[in-house]
Amino acid sequence: MRNEFDFAPLFRSSIGFDRVFNLLANSQRLQAIETWPPYDIVKTAEDGYRILMAVAGFAEDDLEITQERNVLVVKAQKAEEPNAGEYLHRGIAARAFERRFELADHVKVENASLKNGLLSIALKREIPEAMKPRKIAIGAADPQPAPLQIEAEKQVA
Repeated sequence: MRNEFDFAPLFRSSIGFDRVFNLLANSQRLQAIETWPPYDIVKTAEDGYRILMAVAGFAEDDLEITQERNVLVVKAQKAEEPNAGEYLHRGIAARAFERRFELADHVKVENASLKNGLLSIALKREIPEAMKPRKIAIGAADPQPAPLQIEAEKQVA
C-alpha cells in the first residue's frame, strides 16, 4: 500500500520551493524501481560525490553521459557483435539502459572513467561566490553624508 501526499497546502505558504515539491511528487509516481545496472553513490568530500556503476560488458563507445540542467543521464547501448556465436548461457547482461540522477543546484560533473567494468562519475557542488555565506564586520556606523549645497552661479570675467 502506498500513501500519496498532497503538497498543495505547502504551495500556498512557501515561495521558491516548487522544484522540491515536484521532485517529491515525481518520486511517489515511480512504478517499479530499476535495479539494473547496480550502482553506488559515495560522498567523497563535503562538496564531492562519486557514482560507481557496474557496467560489465560495455565499452566506452557504448556509454553516453549527459548533464541537462539538474539531471544526469547515463545511457548504454551495446553494439552488435558480428560472429558472436551461439550462446548456451548468457549471464552477462548486455541490455540497453538509461539511468537518471536528479542533481541539486550547482552540482557539476567533473570527470568520468571506465575501469574494470566500473563506470566512475565524479561530481562536485560548486556554489557561486555570491551565494556563499559571508562574514559581516561590525564597525562604527557610517557618518551621515553632508547635505548637498547649491553653489551660487559663478560670474564669467
